[in-house]
Amino acid sequence: MPLPVVTIVGRPNVGKSSLFNAIARRRTSIVEPSPGVTRDRVSIICQLDDAYFELIDTGGHGVEDRDNLTEQIERQIQYAIDQAFLILFVVDGRTGLTPLDRRTAELLRRYSDRVRLLANKVDEPHMDGSLGEFVKLGFDEAFPVSAMVGLGIRQLRELIAERVGPPLDGPPPDPVIKFAIVGKRNSGKSTFVNTLAGEERVIVSEIPGTTRDSIDVRFEKDGRTLVVIDTAGVRKKRKIADDIEFYAHARVARSIRRADIALLLIDATVPVSQVDKRLARLISEEFKPCVLVVNKWDLAKGRAPSEDYGEYLLKMLPEMNYAPVAFTTATTGRNIEATLDLATELVKQARTRVGTGQLNQVLRDALSGHTPPPKRGRRSPKFLYATQVTTQPPTIVIFVNDPELISQNQERYLLNRLRERLPFEEVPIRLVFRQRRDRSRE
Repeated sequence: MPLPVVTIVGRPNVGKSSLFNAIARRRTSIVEPSPGVTRDRVSIICQLDDAYFELIDTGGHGVEDRDNLTEQIERQIQYAIDQAFLILFVVDGRTGLTPLDRRTAELLRRYSDRVRLLANKVDEPHMDGSLGEFVKLGFDEAFPVSAMVGLGIRQLRELIAERVGPPLDGPPPDPVIKFAIVGKRNSGKSTFVNTLAGEERVIVSEIPGTTRDSIDVRFEKDGRTLVVIDTAGVRKKRKIADDIEFYAHARVARSIRRADIALLLIDATVPVSQVDKRLARLISEEFKPCVLVVNKWDLAKGRAPSEDYGEYLLKMLPEMNYAPVAFTTATTGRNIEATLDLATELVKQARTRVGTGQLNQVLRDALSGHTPPPKRGRRSPKFLYATQVTTQPPTIVIFVNDPELISQNQERYLLNRLRERLPFEEVPIRLVFRQRRDRSRE
């Protein structure tokens, strides 16, 4: 059974995103004084005592978007309203009633039994007396809150919990897998996400930089709960225009860290860029499994065979030499499901644990063959034994007499041999060398 939805609605700059973060008790939505920062539906699963619900932040109703996305923003607001069990209609208690508040009230009139009017930015208790004019909107008396200083937030959370109530069938299931969809601007990430979700969950536009927040999209597949994280498109650091882009870029990195796997979307119609390389390095540094998703393949497949393009990617993104490549067309859905299945298989690999006996046999076999020479002027290291200490990523500790004796060539050689013989062929392995005294000499 789906969770009840609590939707936050209001004109621009009434503090909807700040209120969203205050209710959720975490910074999820970008908060910035410029109007129109939030465009998509940003959502999060919240728990208040025994109550669970999905909280949704929406774009400013009536905003004149500078990128001409007003129609798409309004459509996302309407989707969120139609889904809502409870609608939090937010007005600005400092500014007072505005014509745009009245327009928003007209939009919500037919949902009046689900609407709770909130006056935000009531930073001091004595301001309550100036809220009477909001009665003209035709709803109950405005509930005073301040997302900035926390006034009334505890009471608001209690109100929501009382309205929502405990779920009939227990708490919602944790997602089985979290997929982070990353890539440079206009690589097709939002179209990819909408195709997976089977609905217009995020705004799709040819205008670069449409997505600003990192947006979690939950959906069911084969009886499993999955989460796809749509992220803001990345561009060169020197071209980051404002604080909005800065925070969006920071959240791309955070999304990669909290995901189980990254899908790096590459635009097949243009050469691999510095941004693609930077994202590949970030994914590699986080030791995340990755699928290199070559999107818009329908527009480029006549230029080169897929095998040649795969070799090209390996040359341009050497840190991703373990990552499989998928060729997709998100606009038509071509190969999208297969890519999701491939990503799921990689997560299984990353969650695999091998026995110490098997691991040490592979290590002995690797060392009995040709191994790269030690560092110049140093004695050869002595490898004692290995053990896998954790998964996601598979982390293997090899005990040696002196970790300083291990050269990069030796480390690379061992990684390749381990990947060949263990069930980690297409995922990153974290290899740790730890010193242990050779007891054979005691």
